[in-house]
Amino acid sequence: MTKRPHTKLIHEGHYAAEVDSDWLESATGWSPALSLEDAHKWDTVREALRRGDLKQASQLARIFALTPLTV
Repeated sequence: MTKRPHTKLIHEGHYAAEVDSDWLESATGWSPALSLEDAHKWDTVREALRRGDLKQASQLARIFALTPLTV
């Protein structure tokens, strides 16, 4: 089984987060897959952004504030 780095972008409300994780690749035909730990990390970041808990989210991901543009 091989690991390939992947960055997941999660968007919630006025925030976005870049979460680093690894895709797991194998020759079984069910590739790529995500580890259970990385799936929990994605869920934790998403829930923290929903609550507005930027401190917790920033421990697991890079956080960005989204600003609407008027053209």
